[in-house]
Amino acid sequence: MSMSHAANPADAMKRTKVRYLILLLIFVITTFNYADRATLSVTGSAMRAEFGFDAIRMGYIFSAFSWAYVLSQLPAGWLLDRFGARRVYAASIFLWSLFTLLQSSIGLLGSAATAVTALFVLRFAMGAAEAPAFPANAKVVASWFPTKERGTASAIFNSAQYFAAVVFTPLMAWLTHAFGWHHVYIVMGVAGLLLALTWLSVMKNPAEHPRVNRQELEYIEEGGGLVHGQSRAGGATRAPTNNNAVGWPVVKQLLTNRMLLGVYLAQYCINVLTYFFLTWFPIYLVQARHMTILQAGFVASLPAICGFTGGVLGGVISDGLIRRGKSLTVARKVPIVGGMLLSSCIIGCNYVDTDWIVVALMSLAFFGKGIGALGWAVVADTSPKEAIGLSGSIFNMFGNIAGIVTPIVIGYLVAQSGSFNGALAFVGINALITVFSYLVIVKDIRRVELKV
Repeated sequence: MSMSHAANPADAMKRTKVRYLILLLIFVITTFNYADRATLSVTGSAMRAEFGFDAIRMGYIFSAFSWAYVLSQLPAGWLLDRFGARRVYAASIFLWSLFTLLQSSIGLLGSAATAVTALFVLRFAMGAAEAPAFPANAKVVASWFPTKERGTASAIFNSAQYFAAVVFTPLMAWLTHAFGWHHVYIVMGVAGLLLALTWLSVMKNPAEHPRVNRQELEYIEEGGGLVHGQSRAGGATRAPTNNNAVGWPVVKQLLTNRMLLGVYLAQYCINVLTYFFLTWFPIYLVQARHMTILQAGFVASLPAICGFTGGVLGGVISDGLIRRGKSLTVARKVPIVGGMLLSSCIIGCNYVDTDWIVVALMSLAFFGKGIGALGWAVVADTSPKEAIGLSGSIFNMFGNIAGIVTPIVIGYLVAQSGSFNGALAFVGINALITVFSYLVIVKDIRRVELKV
């Protein structure tokens, strides 16, 4: 009765595919992660009308999430390498969903000034709670997927940001329109709390998962997957060598590596596009293109669909190049450079008046960004085996400084000029800097070996 999966003769020929279930789970979680970040962009117009936020104040409220998200990256990476993705991610999902739920109540606080302060504090707390999410995703993918499947797996979980916009932006716009902005935060918060429980019940390291057979485990491990999460003991992911393996000496080595610095700069520039989309884009449609909140919610889903399609396609192209014998460097750089060149067409929105052409250019820009958004695959490819959580956190910290800078810069540009022209130019220029970074600064893409 206690025979393992592998003892079954049928299983001897056929390996399980539990890694795809794990990928589906982190895709769903990442969808909620981005949907919760984007709640304010959808409800922002209604909240501005109720509380009287100006553009500059709105920019600072948008940035609150990213201040905490950036500051919490290194502690989050340390926690992931110390305690493992399963426990840290569960706590992360629970807390960010709780803080999302609490945002529904700021209208009860009376004055507009108190509401603004409470909203800033709750967005800040949510940013700290979400900090482990993407490094945890990279850690899970490095454990569950061989190198030749890692680009596609990373692209799929990263494309959840677009899927979130496709599914949840229209839903949140409808909730705001039909019931009021408070209901957006209630629905998203409660759903996230349930998701935390789901994660705990499904997630384990590959070597410890009861549904994984020997064939799948060997396939993952022989292909470069870290199936034991660097530890065979107790499910906690620990560095295998010494107690200082994930300390400051490692941080110093990562921050002085030219290849990684180029990757970090590129991720910052890519995220300028991400945060424009997550913060100001629906407001741009309402203010500059004179759409209703409901129209903006549905129109915003079109570039998101293109971003999602491009995101999956970028991973498939990259892994396809590896299977054809191209080097890892070529396989990762070709989609990134080509995609970000395409993204720069967002600047063209300043030179057209027709709404459908604007939406088409936005869609093309986000399709390109999707193809080029392979940074997390590069992290899984390059991170030292002893410090995947920490390496991913540093990468994510640099990338999400854009979440602080972008909404504030755009807030000032809009307030001073009364238009979004400067904002769109700012976004397009950052796409071109990404190209420069990968072509000039990043040389060969390879795994970093730590010096002991």
